[in-house]
Amino acid sequence: MRYDICCIGHVTHDRIITPQATTELPGGVTYYFSHGLSHLLNSEDGISYRLVASLGESDMQAVADMRARGIEVEVVPSRDTVFFENKYGDNVNDRTQRVLAKADPFTVESLAGVDAKYIVLGTLLADDFSLDVVKSLSGRGTLVVDAQGYLREVRGDKVYPCAWKDKEEYLKYIDILKVNEHEVRSLTGMDDLLAGAHRLVEWGVKEVLLTLGSLGSYVVTPDDTIAIPAFAPREVVDATGCGDTYVMSYLYKRVQGCGIKEAATFAAAVSTIKLEHSGPFTGTEAEAVARIK
Repeated sequence: MRYDICCIGHVTHDRIITPQATTELPGGVTYYFSHGLSHLLNSEDGISYRLVASLGESDMQAVADMRARGIEVEVVPSRDTVFFENKYGDNVNDRTQRVLAKADPFTVESLAGVDAKYIVLGTLLADDFSLDVVKSLSGRGTLVVDAQGYLREVRGDKVYPCAWKDKEEYLKYIDILKVNEHEVRSLTGMDDLLAGAHRLVEWGVKEVLLTLGSLGSYVVTPDDTIAIPAFAPREVVDATGCGDTYVMSYLYKRVQGCGIKEAATFAAAVSTIKLEHSGPFTGTEAEAVARIK
């Protein structure tokens, strides 16, 4: 079956340690993307979605919970689940992150059955999806990638920024690339963010989604630069997963046949609603439309 959207990636096991409590919960791009999309989809849309997730046997409850929400999940077995530990001091900006376990990278063989109009790679770390995997998926649908994972690696139990090895070769096969201001600078070495986004287009990307938080976002294509204003949140509660939410809601509208500006405006509104709450987006399309109006 050919799906409208397929998201591929590792579901993580996250341990959050604060002076008040220790909490353990699932996370990762796939988690925020899938749960958020499940709140937008309804039977009238006719939009089909599939998640291809990799995780260890001990964390399969996360998959059971998603299936209970009606999310179709295919599991690619892994020896371990990606395990992030985030320890915060009294100041929330004082964070120490460790990676206590890594999952197996995806392979061409493990993704042989993937077929969708939009194929989303939920990158977490630089070795999640090799160039061979990207090449094998590129001809099957519009390939969507968040640059964040390719710009960080694990050494020991610590996460470090890294260069995206062979980035120009990868970008020939990527149709839509999501980046923020730090990632544009890292990839291109350019302080002019829009010029950097255009450089990514020159390297082969067809649509660059450049998100700048409260400064709004841009969609840069070979033919146009579209500015999207930000929507002011009523309060800022939890920014985790906002980038995943932006991509998710953008593709939700593109699948419906909306143009770039309408889809990106919707994505900005949905991301703002998510920012006002902890965890994945749990609002509705009507809420986002009302926020836009």
